[in-house]
Amino acid sequence: MSNKKTEGALTPKLRFPEFQDDWEQYFGNRLFNLINNKDHDSSLPVLAITQEHGAIPRDLIDYQVSVTDKSIESYKVVEVGDFIISLRSFQGGIEYSRYRGICSPAYIILRKNTDVSEAYFKYFFKTERFIQQLQKNLEGLRDGKMVSYQQFSELLLPMPSKAEQQKIADCLTSIDELIAAERAQLDALKAYKKGLLQNLFPAEGESLPRLRFPEFQDAGAWEILPIGVKVDLLTGYPFDGLDISENPTGIRLLRGINVTEGLIRHSKEIDRYYPESPDKLEKYRIQKNDLVIGMDGSKVGRNAAIISESDGGSLLVQRVARLRSNSVSTIRFIFQQVNSSKFHTYVDRINTSSGIPHISSKQINDFQICFPSLDEQQKIAEFLTSIDEQIAAQSQRLAALHVHKKGLLQGLFPSAGEVK
Repeated sequence: MSNKKTEGALTPKLRFPEFQDDWEQYFGNRLFNLINNKDHDSSLPVLAITQEHGAIPRDLIDYQVSVTDKSIESYKVVEVGDFIISLRSFQGGIEYSRYRGICSPAYIILRKNTDVSEAYFKYFFKTERFIQQLQKNLEGLRDGKMVSYQQFSELLLPMPSKAEQQKIADCLTSIDELIAAERAQLDALKAYKKGLLQNLFPAEGESLPRLRFPEFQDAGAWEILPIGVKVDLLTGYPFDGLDISENPTGIRLLRGINVTEGLIRHSKEIDRYYPESPDKLEKYRIQKNDLVIGMDGSKVGRNAAIISESDGGSLLVQRVARLRSNSVSTIRFIFQQVNSSKFHTYVDRINTSSGIPHISSKQINDFQICFPSLDEQQKIAEFLTSIDEQIAAQSQRLAALHVHKKGLLQGLFPSAGEVK
């Protein structure tokens, strides 16, 4: 097999103006060697191979798999700049290592054997083009079967000049740095709100919060009541699967999959509709400022959101609870307490079995909340809602950056069909 393919030439859709030369394609083994170095004294950190972090020391993430001293002897040495093929590579690309360490002998380690930019390939190996190329060339590959070095060697890798490689890598690295900064700001806002929730509401067994707005300092203790005293709770209608359509001309359904942490999400993939007359289902229509809570799933008790005007009129589906109050301040106040660690702990205590996590309407109604006066409820709800709006805006900025990066990954590398 030739190490280089020269038929046709590649050019990406997006290109820096100073570069005009055609790209070339090389087979994988022309650029990367297979590494099986097991010469180590076991003092190196054991690396976890992840799609989110790449190759990273296990003690830097929540990684619970233990290994014995004897098994570590067979582990392979990974150097900074190496690439690792994992069981999930045909789904999420090949992982890059910023660390020197050791990894399981089950993994395939690649190391460059020519003068190429590691950062360039770090990004290329995560492109849709490369992942699709893996899947196309490795038909029949399923979970549990590793991409082999031989199979990698048969893949064609597009490559411009070293200078253009570095330019592309620098561009994408700057986007990653911006994403990291925006994510840190989002995490800081979430941590700030978490602290507020712990201090603006009374702790377990208490009736006064640690922090209180000045005008309510002498307002006295809060009243402890179950949620059900303050709201009307309704669970959704059990629609037959045959009555549910993907045709958006029907009435939108609000299902558990639509409810996330603080937000109702929509997409073509998850939205469903009711195509018939809703005359007998009017009581299941949700309204603006209703509170909805997902009643099962891995994030039960955490998936809760306030209904906006755009979602008003949707039909509530079973396993979603709708809480309604005549007071917007009260429902928003309850929403903030549902977002607190106190409610999350309450739900977690209920779900101690190995089955699908769930919560009943009675258990929601029975959850006890401390209520101050309506004026103080409104003050707290408005303040925390303003923080939520900042978090939502920051989340949107972060999402926009991810979309921008995805567009760059698609444009800065040639697609498989862009052969001139």
